[in-house]
Amino acid sequence: MIQYPLGAAGTLTRVLEAGRGDKTMLLVHGVGARADRWRLNLEGFADAGYHAFAIDLPGHGLAAKGTGFTHSVPNYAMFARAVLDDVGSDRLYLVGTSLGGHILATVACEIPEKVAGLVLVGTLGMAPIGQEARERTAGLIGDTSPEMVDRKLHSVLHDDSLVTAELHREEVRINNSPGAAESFERISDYFANHIDDHVVGERLAAVAGDVPILLVWGRQDLGFPLAMGEAAHELLAGSRLAIMDDAAHAPYFERPDTFNAIVTQFLAGRLGDEPLDGVELRG
Repeated sequence: MIQYPLGAAGTLTRVLEAGRGDKTMLLVHGVGARADRWRLNLEGFADAGYHAFAIDLPGHGLAAKGTGFTHSVPNYAMFARAVLDDVGSDRLYLVGTSLGGHILATVACEIPEKVAGLVLVGTLGMAPIGQEARERTAGLIGDTSPEMVDRKLHSVLHDDSLVTAELHREEVRINNSPGAAESFERISDYFANHIDDHVVGERLAAVAGDVPILLVWGRQDLGFPLAMGEAAHELLAGSRLAIMDDAAHAPYFERPDTFNAIVTQFLAGRLGDEPLDGVELRG
């Protein structure tokens, strides 16, 4: 695995890359996270034959922060497409979690002819989340104090032992780095007031017959509960739903080997052909 800076759509980001070949896989994190969340997955996908890229969204991780980017799903989607243009592949496998799923679902609606598979993990954006959830989420985004960082990590991870002192310290330092406060203030405002303006579920349903779609949900996800995944599965005709036990909002991080097996089986058209412990499959 290598990492390097990349300029895309006029914004500097950081890329983690593993593997080679023309089966390009782009992995996009959720709000407040960064490309590192996929470190336990990238090599596994590379071993399965994918050329995998994980990026920091603007305002996150080691990407550019501050006031130079308008934080919205359409702009994030434009940024992701610029990264894909730099990679230069017409055969795309898109894997996004939470806000990252919303972003890549938007990309899939814009260029469905290039998308060979779409994996949405605890995703947002299939339907409006409503004012209460918007305001609650906005408040969490805007508070990057050590105490709130600890609370957020414990909420997205079912296994408390994964919230190590090192992970907590790194999260605090990155999310309080220069320009982060300005970025998170704008992201928080977007969540509170505009994210429901950009729901993409109906648009995605219209292309679901052409784009293979897998939904992955942690059974213990409390912030964005399984009912959201079930509703998305019903909306997206022909989609598959994989429910992972002993995982919350970040099943790819909590159970990376199982998550990788689910995704690679699905993209190969054989999901469920081999045993997957602690996984319920629907569709």
